[in-house]
Amino acid sequence: MLYTIENKFIEVEISNVGAELMSIKLKEDGTQYLWQGNAEYWSGRAYNLFPICGRLTEGKYTYKGKTYEMNLHGFTRKTPLNVINQKSDSISFNLKANENTIKMYPFDFDLTITYILENTSVKTLFIVKNNGEETMPFAVGGHPGFNVPLDNNGTFEDYYLEFACEKQAKSIVMSPTCYTTRETLPFALEKGKILHLKHDLFDNDAIILQDMCKKITLKSSVSNKSVTLEYPDMNYLGLWHKPHSDAPYICIEPWYSVPAYDGEIDDLSSKRDMIHLEKGKTYQNAFTITVK
Repeated sequence: MLYTIENKFIEVEISNVGAELMSIKLKEDGTQYLWQGNAEYWSGRAYNLFPICGRLTEGKYTYKGKTYEMNLHGFTRKTPLNVINQKSDSISFNLKANENTIKMYPFDFDLTITYILENTSVKTLFIVKNNGEETMPFAVGGHPGFNVPLDNNGTFEDYYLEFACEKQAKSIVMSPTCYTTRETLPFALEKGKILHLKHDLFDNDAIILQDMCKKITLKSSVSNKSVTLEYPDMNYLGLWHKPHSDAPYICIEPWYSVPAYDGEIDDLSSKRDMIHLEKGKTYQNAFTITVK
């Protein structure tokens, strides 16, 4: 089921399945900023990632000596969530641990994903509560895709990504099977801030950055349309479109954690960069999309 929230500037649609953003439209001229899905390239639009980000080796992990299976990016993106609050310009979706999730993730979690509009911005807020008796490891992240070009002006190569500050980001070296390695390399940016888009940037799958600036804008010299993402409390930023393709979109993905190391099955309690939430505690994280 689709739900609509809006203000005087933008109209946003969200599906209850995965609480996934399905549309971000500028009211002034009807511009659609969000990728609309195409199975030839990628059928998704803006996955929410919980309780992991990325792939697990063999689709498995262990916890307290038991092996569990979980799909890419976790189960939330394919699970219907319940609407627990809706106003004209905000909406909250909720997912609690149940007999299906326990088979994949043995924790008593309570996840709320809230969208809040302010002017031309969409804030995605994750609130996770641990209702269980033991510390709960998890990660959160976003996977929104954006049309390139944004308004039918120009080509993919006319667009670029510009960070808001100069900082020497590092890219994680990916294995041929799209898992991470322990190697990182300095990520070269023009003027320390700019990455010009080319389709072959993604021939080795996603670019995963760490130590990066926490604000980035998709823009072009041939259009006044842009998309800015801010992710102050996320550790990583993924950039992706379908490898070896001319896909007319780019995913800009703020993640707290990353995929498994190549060939290694994670123990969830020691998996790197996970949040470890004590019993009865609540955790929040958010990122914001601003369209212009």
